[in-house]
Amino acid sequence: MRLIQEGHLLQLTWMPRLFPVNCYLVEEKDGLTLIDAAMSFSVQGILNTAAKLNKPINRIILTHAHGDHVGALDELKQRLPSAQVYISERDAALLRGDLSLREGEPQTPIKGSVPTKITTVPDILLQEGDTVGSLTAIATPGHTPGSMSFLDERTGALIAGDALQTFRRTAVAGTVVPFFPFPAMATWNKASALESAVKLLKLSPKVLAVGHGNLLHAPIEHMKYAIEQAGQLQKKAGN
Repeated sequence: MRLIQEGHLLQLTWMPRLFPVNCYLVEEKDGLTLIDAAMSFSVQGILNTAAKLNKPINRIILTHAHGDHVGALDELKQRLPSAQVYISERDAALLRGDLSLREGEPQTPIKGSVPTKITTVPDILLQEGDTVGSLTAIATPGHTPGSMSFLDERTGALIAGDALQTFRRTAVAGTVVPFFPFPAMATWNKASALESAVKLLKLSPKVLAVGHGNLLHAPIEHMKYAIEQAGQLQKKAGN
């Protein structure tokens, strides 16, 4: 496991050179918030990092309900029974294995490794604008219908789940990146993903932290280029 710290934000990465899977610890005054639960084998790395910081993990936030973001959830909840689990109201259905679409949503199939055996029941269902410690929840549907991103209001760090990737190159969810197409293959609706990326750009984040790839400092130009590319590809596909 690789560990990188940027102020209040710690990025934990498994398989960084081949298939990077990230989760994040955010330091708060009362302890730690874990964002995403990575893979089933990630449990000890997460707990060891918290122990080295000598701070409890009080909250577990899920950006969305794909298997590489919730893999360690059940064991973490067993080991940390007092930690509250947060997920968007919409992706709570995916966490239960429910792939049905709702009225008014684009009727494109939900893709990716939606879990079928998660037993943890979320404590809090998030809506746009909710706050969790220093983090503000931002609805960013596209990769999944209920994907959420989180902005640290203290620092401008944006934890965006799979709304974008930075591995190989910065790309909006749904844009195929050569040699690492997997986030694109698991994206539910490309048009929604593009709208969400534009929404995130308007927040002018200082640091971009994603599910797959390195932390990106001063990410605005990279995000603009990724949005441009996604827009051109979607326009071309529409024609």
